[in-house]
Amino acid sequence: MKDLFVSGRIVDAIVVFMALEASILVLIGRRRRGGPRPFPVLAALLPGLFLLLALRIALRAGSWRQIAVILVLALAAHLLDLSLRWGAAA
Repeated sequence: MKDLFVSGRIVDAIVVFMALEASILVLIGRRRRGGPRPFPVLAALLPGLFLLLALRIALRAGSWRQIAVILVLALAAHLLDLSLRWGAAA
């Protein structure tokens, strides 16, 4: 179990579950024709994906610069998600 975390493979497993979640949400939206649209679903999951990738890099002793770039991408994705939600609420 320790190796699962130290190697970063736990992050890979979580990313697979996130992809399944996105696929299921999009399929439900298409079948019901009133569920979530694909782009907002992806925009909502993207910040978490970037944070997980930063974690994976850190667990694998990656460069702090790589981690910083991924965290900036997480911030940009978060701001995109916020702007979509804010626009939908208005």
